Amino acid sequence: FELRLAAYLSDDKELIRQFNEDIDVHQATAALIYGREVDDVTKSMRRDAKVVNFGIMYGLGAHGLVSATGMTYAQAKEFIDKFFEVRPKLQQYIESVKKQAHDMGYVENIFGRRRPTPDVKSSNFMVRESAYRAAVNMPFQGSAADIMKKAMINIQQKLDELTVTSKQSADNQYRMLLQIHDSVIVECPEKSAKAVSKLIKDTMENVIKLPIKLTVD
Repeated sequence: FELRLAAYLSDDKELIRQFNEDIDVHQATAALIYGREVDDVTKSMRRDAKVVNFGIMYGLGAHGLVSATGMTYAQAKEFIDKFFEVRPKLQQYIESVKKQAHDMGYVENIFGRRRPTPDVKSSNFMVRESAYRAAVNMPFQGSAADIMKKAMINIQQKLDELTVTSKQSADNQYRMLLQIHDSVIVECPEKSAKAVSKLIKDTMENVIKLPIKLTVD
């Protein structure tokens, strides 16, 4: 979910195309980094690319990649350098977010929700770097969180409509029980499960109009 938003926010048209065409973006990224054909990418290569694809949004550096993959520090640094060579738009976006955090004192998500970033000017290196990581992450995760909230509101409205039109009995209730990150658990009559799952899927996928698909399983 966040990686799709990263593609949109950074205006990485190639990454957007890959998502919209249901291409395995981790495999495609690995192929670019390793200079191989997609079919020649190994599971290990794909795993490393996946770690970086997601990790970049959380401020993953060479040390973090070493811990996650077992690479040497030199290998990890080279891998991240190559990643940004093949994803220059993402690097440009990340740097622009850091600059906004420093110059304007806040970052924001796609709905305009802001997070103050005073600690990016801290004299303490650890505090400063942590603040920059949080600043970079906020537009991705903050946008995802607000999209999810809007999706839940829309889902609840649809479930309320179903409950009104169904028999008012305990076995004809439609309940949203839990939300876990970008997943929703809904309880409904077994006979309605397929129809309700389609309703939820359609509602979530169309909660916001973006140039990139928000595919829901």
